[in-house]
Order: sequence, then structure tokens, then C-alpha cells
Amino acid sequence: MYHTILVPLENSPADQTILDHIKALAKLTGSRLILIHVADGWAARNFDQLNLAESEEIREDRAYLERRAAELRAEGFSVSSALAMGQPSDEIIKYVQANPVDLIAMSTHGHRFVSDIIHGSTADKVRHVVDVPVLLLKAKL
Repeated sequence: MYHTILVPLENSPADQTILDHIKALAKLTGSRLILIHVADGWAARNFDQLNLAESEEIREDRAYLERRAAELRAEGFSVSSALAMGQPSDEIIKYVQANPVDLIAMSTHGHRFVSDIIHGSTADKVRHVVDVPVLLLKAKL
């Protein structure tokens, strides 16, 4: 059913919600997990265009991804990770279009209309563009 599950992480407490849920599904289906985080600070958004050095944010995000992947491997999961840079929704969509993914599992913050207009909704944009199923869980904060 699901061979490869992409799990976008924010480097926030919201990540635990989706990881706790997806671990049971991955065990049940024998799925491989791919953790992705999109660094979206100024340096990350301009990294390639301005040929910038890695910022502290980028280094911290890379370390966070590696730590979460190592935790999951220690629990017996097959895990890889990817650090992207730019607009989160765009980078998640690009990853899915370039790589075989059977399911995207991500947490949401449950914003409502006005907040989504102001902040945008990564999950909303992703689910409308990709051609694979998207599992959304409201983050427990």
C-alpha cells in the first residue's frame, strides 16, 4: 500500500504529533520514511541565488533532521532525510514531483480563514497540488 511515506517536519513540537501517528502506520505497512524539512529563513531562501554559506539556522535544521532520523532508525524504521531551502509548500511539492512517494503525512496547526490568509497554509497548498494522498493531523501543542 504505502512503500514510501514523506513526513515534512517543522523543527517544532508539532512534529511529534505526526511522528507518533505515522510510526504505527509505517510498522503496519513496512513503509520507508523520508523526513523533509524546509529551511525558510532569509539565508535559506537566498542560498543558491547569492551563493551563501550555510547559516546557523540551516546547520541547526540539518542536525535536527539527522537526530530525528537516528531516533527512528534506532526504533527499527528505514529512514532517510532531505533538507530543502525556500518556501515550504513549494519545496515539498518539488520533492514529491521528483521522487517516488506514496503518501505525505504532515501536521497542521488548524488555523482558520483569517489566519490562513495572513500566514498561508503549507498543508493546504500541498494537498491541492500533489497527486498522492495527504494525511493531515492537527498538531497537539
